[in-house]
Amino acid sequence: MSSTSIRVERDQFANADSQEVAASAVSWAAVIAGAIAALAATVILLTLGSGIGLSMVSPWYGAGASAATVGVWAVIWLVVVQWLSSGLGGFLAGRLRTKWVRIHTHEVFFRDTAHGFLAWSVASVAGALIFASVTASTVGDVAKGTASVAAAGASGAAQAGMSGRAESTNDPRAYFVDTMFRSPTATGGDKNESREETIRIFGRSVQDGQVVLSPPDRTYLAQMVAARTGISQPDAEQRVDGAVKDLNDAQQKVREAADAARKRVAQLSIVTALSMLIGAFIASAAAAIGGGIRDEY
Repeated sequence: MSSTSIRVERDQFANADSQEVAASAVSWAAVIAGAIAALAATVILLTLGSGIGLSMVSPWYGAGASAATVGVWAVIWLVVVQWLSSGLGGFLAGRLRTKWVRIHTHEVFFRDTAHGFLAWSVASVAGALIFASVTASTVGDVAKGTASVAAAGASGAAQAGMSGRAESTNDPRAYFVDTMFRSPTATGGDKNESREETIRIFGRSVQDGQVVLSPPDRTYLAQMVAARTGISQPDAEQRVDGAVKDLNDAQQKVREAADAARKRVAQLSIVTALSMLIGAFIASAAAAIGGGIRDEY
């Protein structure tokens, strides 16, 4: 081989190396294609899961699966959706990426897995943005509806204020207050004024989330109940104690339900985070598999 041909071959390799260094190692077209495929697969699988979930429930009592069963299967299906869509997006990102020449196999493997991870990242961020947009739109609609209800309520309150009385029908304590003044033959007193004053007393008697009446307030409420219903003072005191107990029990049940909901949300958040991490790994591994098939064929 002549020195001229050797020089030409060396120059060609130098030019190829300089072009290779100047080129980016990230193929964004493949990344975006994988992300779009992952999002499309997520939409299809979620729609399928919604149909399966609706077929499991029934409005008739005793028919269909229980709410707990549907909730467990919903979480499992969300994990399956995350893994399948991540695998599809990662595989396409690795398979569609341009083949690199004169690159070490370890570097090729790293770049393929990186493309799978990037496709998963783009799909996750796009999905989060879409979810945030839908949530913001829903919250905006709810806020508008709340404002309309508040305006109507303010107008109604202004009209009610002309009579000098404010109804407390929406107060959660109103029902328990009514239980103290129930009587088919009331002997005296004003029902509305008694209810409003009792609610104010209950509001001032809250300690550590429980209604604890002081002895003077308890005696005074029993006197109002006796005057309103015509029962004896001891019976009125028992009725007051029973109403306070029922109110505290109801509030305790509300707290227990809120705590149970908090635990479920926390568990769902942890499971979602773990499934997303595993989804990222699956996308990276699938991209490496796709890259290996690309290089082989």
